[in-house]
Order: sequence, then C-alpha cells, then structure tokens
Amino acid sequence: MRNIFRTTWLSFLMVLLPVSSVLAEGDWEVTPASERALQKGLAWLARNQGPEGNWNSNSLGLVGMGALAFLSAGYFPGRGRYGTTVQKALGYVTKNAKPSGLLNIAGAGQDMYNHGLAAFALGQAYGMTNNKELSRVLDKALKLISNTQAEDGGWDYRARRQGRGHDLSLVVMQAKALRGAMDSGLEVSPEVVGSAIQSVRRYYKTRSGKNGLNNPKAAMLEAGQFTYNGGGGTLAMAAAGVVCLQEFGQYGDWRIGKNLDVIQLAIGKEAVPGSRNGRLPGGDAYTLYYVGQALYQVGGKRWRESYPKLRDYLVASQMINAGEAAQNGLWRGGRVGGLPGDLYGTAVACFILAMPNRYLPILQEGKIDSIANKLKKK
Repeated sequence: MRNIFRTTWLSFLMVLLPVSSVLAEGDWEVTPASERALQKGLAWLARNQGPEGNWNSNSLGLVGMGALAFLSAGYFPGRGRYGTTVQKALGYVTKNAKPSGLLNIAGAGQDMYNHGLAAFALGQAYGMTNNKELSRVLDKALKLISNTQAEDGGWDYRARRQGRGHDLSLVVMQAKALRGAMDSGLEVSPEVVGSAIQSVRRYYKTRSGKNGLNNPKAAMLEAGQFTYNGGGGTLAMAAAGVVCLQEFGQYGDWRIGKNLDVIQLAIGKEAVPGSRNGRLPGGDAYTLYYVGQALYQVGGKRWRESYPKLRDYLVASQMINAGEAAQNGLWRGGRVGGLPGDLYGTAVACFILAMPNRYLPILQEGKIDSIANKLKKK
C-alpha cells in the first residue's frame, strides 16, 4: 500500500507553504509569468464552475479534468482558497457514479472515455487525501476497467467486453487510470496490464506498415509512430503511445524514442503566438494533455528542451480581458466547443503549467519497476 507518511508530509507542506513551485527543479521549469498564467487560469475555472460544480457539462471526464487542474497546483478538496471548488467537482463525479462503477452519464458511446479520465482524476485525489468515499467509488471504477477489457487487451467505447478493442485513444485513458491507482496504493492485475501492453504495441506502425511485433529488428530500422487504429499517425497518438508504455513500466521500449522524435519535431515547429487567441500548442486540449505527460515521464534532455516551449506558448496564448470576466484567463479546448470546451482547454493548460510542482502522486513516483518485474515472471 501507499506510504501514508509521505502523503501526510506532503499535506503538511501544503499547509505551511504557498502554492508555488515548491518542488520544481528551477527557473527553467517555472517562471513568474507561467505562475501568473496558472493562477489566472485557476481563477477562471473557479469563477465559471457553476452551482452544480460541473461547468455546465455532463461529461464526468471533463469535470474530473477540472478538479485535476486544482489538484495539480496543490489545492486540496475542502480546504484553502479553492477547496470548495475542488470538492464540488469531485462530488459531482462521485454522486453520478453508476452502481456498476461506470463514470459516465453522457451517451453510451462516451462510456470509456469519460470513465478513464474521471477514474484517473479520482485516483489522484484519493492519493492526496485517502478519502474513504473516493476509495469506494474508485475501487468499483477500476474493477469495471478490468471487466470490460477486450480479449486483445484494448477497450471499446462502450463499457462492454468485446473480442477486440477499438483504438489506442481508449487504451491510454484506461492506462492513466490504472497507473494512477497503483501510485495511490491500489492493486491492479498484472494480467490486465500485460494484455494492454500488447494492445498498445499493435498500434505502432512504420512507414512500410510494420508494427514490430513479429520482426522488431526490421521495424527499428525504419521511422514510425503510434496510430489511432493502425492507419495514419497523429501527434496525439504518438504521445498517447509513449504515455501508455511509460505508465506500464516499459521504459526501455524502442518505440518510445521513435515517437518522442515525432513529438519534439512538432513542438519545434510551433511558433509562440503573436496574439492572445486562447490556442493551445498542438492545436487542442487532448493532444497537449498527452504531449506534456509523455515528455515529463521520459524526462531528461527531452523534457528540458521541450517543456519551456510548451510553457511559454501557453503564457503567450492565454486570453486576457480584464473587462470581461468570462474571457479573462482561459484557453480554448479546440475539439470541444462552448463552456465545456473552455473548461477542457483551461484545465489542461493549468495541468501542464502546474506539472513541475509535482504535487500529484503520479508525478512523484518515478519508475514502477514492480510491474515490469511481475510481467517478466509470467
């Protein structure tokens, strides 16, 4: 189980210290401008949350993302400046959990998207609070992930067990939830993880169409990247594949470096915006969410080279309008419109800006070698 002392000590730090770059490595990670942008973004989220705590969205995943923005900046539910905001968001998710454990109240086609993202947010909140209600909901949510895993290791959009999973985007949602649960001291079956890893690798594709499963030496000689479902690759899927392998302890997988090359090339082409248009680097919240995590997980030179570019882009693109509170401090989500889209964009931007603070359990743990060791013994 999780080290309770470490959780208590982190909580103690939150009481004594202001919410700032307490755990950041240095000026190259957090700047005064990025800290101001983060606080403006959080203020926008708090102002626009609404009485139900859901930002006018029935997507439990997006609401969970809203809570995650505050958690990643060191704000705990029920205490401090944004305690009520975090509590309302988490409460909206938990009160809408279904008896089966499913975290989705939108259409059935969004079952596992919303479920995976919401379960990840709850897992991080539980790891920071040890709240029994969160534990109860989270336990059922994790069992549903295991029970709906397809025979090939993936997942469908609907919460049902199938012969084959639909695509990589669904695997990464569940990967985040499973790894987050492990970081918070909860048990996850090595069989579920092992099957998911094979599913992830099937979505890798070289320029000549190889996935590297049958002849990895030949695939390693070609350029390639992760794909949505075996077709063309995207920046989002390149990052999602890296996140999956890292979350599941496959740190030495050669596919990681191939996809990081794709990610860094794309980031290098992103010029800092000349206007505060609310645009996110990568084009949308979904892409940025995984790009930032892929770079952070690998760390080292890749993180040091690319994170400042993401950070400074966000600082420059944040919408600032002191005369209009509804547009002061937000970022646009890209793929999602309206207030839910602004919630998504702003929450992800805040999450990325707050990552160097390393408050979330998943950002503190480092490598999980126990999973890799268990899989080797099978």
